[in-house]
Amino acid sequence: MAGVNKVILLGNLGGDPEVRALPSGIKVANINIATSESYPGKDGQRVEQTEWHRVELWDNLANIAEQYLRKGNQVYIEGKIRSEEWQDKNGATVRGYRIRATSINLIGGRNDRPANDAPEARPRPEALPTADKSASPSPSFAQESDSGDDDLPF
Repeated sequence: MAGVNKVILLGNLGGDPEVRALPSGIKVANINIATSESYPGKDGQRVEQTEWHRVELWDNLANIAEQYLRKGNQVYIEGKIRSEEWQDKNGATVRGYRIRATSINLIGGRNDRPANDAPEARPRPEALPTADKSASPSPSFAQESDSGDDDLPF
């Protein structure tokens, strides 16, 4: 029986994307997303709990992140959870998790901090592309565009 590995996050970026290019030319971007929830504590006071998520974006998604995402942006991410192990500086094995994004949408209002310090370099958020992973298992991604030609009633 097949399983499902799907993660959905809606949160805010904790910093600008860290983008690097592999020797093959493919770009990889790493971002940290904070998600928060609040609930009433035992004493009746509201308690806010924040979780941080490490997210990696490949190829076209990395290009979109590099061009449009900035610290504080609210983003909607869909992806898959990946476990990873590494050795810390004391030689102990550490296990962690990372989300590999398969799609990303910028949510919310305009960020006042333009890319490249040029006001015309940052389009309005409603003009931003939506990217989604193709069905292939390779790290290349297809990009969707919202042309408005659909027949949906909403």
